[in-house]
Amino acid sequence: MRIVIAFTMVLALSACGASDDLSPLAEEGKDLLTSEGCAACHGSEGEGGIGPALAGLPGRAVELDDGSIVIADTAYIRRGIVDPGAQITAGYEIRMPENTLTEAEVDAIVAWIEESS
Repeated sequence: MRIVIAFTMVLALSACGASDDLSPLAEEGKDLLTSEGCAACHGSEGEGGIGPALAGLPGRAVELDDGSIVIADTAYIRRGIVDPGAQITAGYEIRMPENTLTEAEVDAIVAWIEESS
């Protein structure tokens, strides 16, 4: 009886952590964060640095350098990657460089940002 209860508890605890698991697409995005150099400015876990934090970004209000406020939805996140000069986060002097990411790579990075937050 104890073994069954212990096994059931392990399964229940494992299931609780399942939401922390990333989809294969988001895992690819996490790898791209490093291989494409994004982590150098945004941090290896998206915690920010000389670039704004990506962790916790989805749904957050973001002040732009023109004083306007936007909500970081999927379209905003995608635009920030595809056209980094379109909406610049207030307080950041260093500008994100243009990139040559494919649509699939952008999808993967967006998935990582949204799933890891």
